[in-house]
Amino acid sequence: MESQKPMAPKPAATAAAKIKKEEKISNIRGIKNAFVVIICCAIAAVCIFLFGMGYGGNFEGGTTDGHPLNLAGTVYKGGFIVPILMTLLLTVIVLSIERWIALSSATGKGNTTKFVADIKADLAANNIDAAMKRCKDQKGSVASVVYNTLVRYKEMDANTTLSKEQKLTTLRNEVEEATALEMPSLSQNLPIVATLTTLGTLVGLLGTVMGMIKSFQALASSGSPDSTELSTGISEALVNTAFGIATGAFAVISYNFYTNKIDNLSYAIDEIGFSIVATFAATHK
Repeated sequence: MESQKPMAPKPAATAAAKIKKEEKISNIRGIKNAFVVIICCAIAAVCIFLFGMGYGGNFEGGTTDGHPLNLAGTVYKGGFIVPILMTLLLTVIVLSIERWIALSSATGKGNTTKFVADIKADLAANNIDAAMKRCKDQKGSVASVVYNTLVRYKEMDANTTLSKEQKLTTLRNEVEEATALEMPSLSQNLPIVATLTTLGTLVGLLGTVMGMIKSFQALASSGSPDSTELSTGISEALVNTAFGIATGAFAVISYNFYTNKIDNLSYAIDEIGFSIVATFAATHK
């Protein structure tokens, strides 16, 4: 029996393999596991609270039982809620910095608006190779989506079996698929920042209530009120209120800022995707 010769690879399979070997244009840096960030921030907060704010030199008599001499000692009097609030605040700060780095890499090397205009000019001139080269130079999420769509564009341009409507549908699907793969990396860790917006305020409110309870207990004591206990309770209430407001405010600003940047990137992707499909529809019968 004759030995069967190995079948030559189909052109479609070869093209698919070639696409998989293409360099990855999008290289979004970021922290994948936010839980590690929270743990590290908690350790840092506890160390600052115990060894920094709880340092004996911050209090009269050299011990934490004395009256605070400065702001660090006053914050220490806020109680055990303070390191929790510090953990939340540090987490917001670290994740905000992380999102800045990630979205900076997602934006690419050049200005996104100029990149969109240049790609649209290349499409108008039907210069697909120049547009693909521009994507490689730009890098980032927008360039990655455009590059993958242009690769599909060239495939559809060389395809003689599919109808025009089928080719247009394929291009639209490629834009949607490439966008869907990029978006999770852009919005990663932002839900945690959004959660801390409310959580920081609530924990600060909890500390405020606990401080006021201590103050009223000092006032309700028999005889003259204990001024030390009264001032401790007021300090705890005010310190926790300040930390809660600061955490919530910073988280709101950070979340809205980065959400707006992601929306701008999404708009740029949609704009170029529409231009690619429109160009193909206008230049092919």
